[in-house]
Amino acid sequence: MLEGYACLGFVAGQTRNLRLGLLVSGVTYRHPGLLAKIVTTLDVLSGGRAMFGIGAAWYDREHEGLGVPYPPLAERFERLEETIQIVRQMWSENDGPYDGAHYRLAETINVPQPLQRPRPPILIGGAGEKKTLRLVAKYADACNIFAMGPEVVKSKLDVLAQHCEIEGRDYSTIQKTILGGPDPLADTDAFLAEMERYAAIGIDHVQLAPQTPDPVGFAARLGDRVIPRLAGITA
Repeated sequence: MLEGYACLGFVAGQTRNLRLGLLVSGVTYRHPGLLAKIVTTLDVLSGGRAMFGIGAAWYDREHEGLGVPYPPLAERFERLEETIQIVRQMWSENDGPYDGAHYRLAETINVPQPLQRPRPPILIGGAGEKKTLRLVAKYADACNIFAMGPEVVKSKLDVLAQHCEIEGRDYSTIQKTILGGPDPLADTDAFLAEMERYAAIGIDHVQLAPQTPDPVGFAARLGDRVIPRLAGITA
């Protein structure tokens, strides 16, 4: 596939309203300081439409093929939390140093700053109950969970709510999103019925991937047949 942020830069220049983000970038692929600059650049050049999607990474074959270090899972989660801390610091008025276990920055200067205030939204992908959802409660503006069925996703959201209570975070301030679901073009009625069940448990956004080798046609048919009806679904 094409490199994600280069693609988003191109899309930013061709559009005016689309939210722009990766779902999600593996924490291992880009140094946190440069990643903050990349997302900042996207936000500035798009007029404030960037979203920062991040996760702990998983695809060992891709790492090995590209020569990117692939540390153990526990370390990847440590790096994920440090990366989020660094990005948030760079998107704040604090331009001092950052000294973590894995990353050390002498300065966290980020000029220009993103257009969005207080910063671009942060989305963390994954559904791990002990670590991922805790990081969502502590740092993120949105979560993304695979569409594993409304009952399973509801159990994940219940865990997220528990983490929010521990962290002193207002659960309602986190956008809850899913990835996947039934093929929306093969049986649109069945897809929309499933989305109604997800909306009832608090999901307010669904991410879809093309189901055919014609992604442009897929997106066009979604716009014609699905999105107008999907937009009418409320919790």
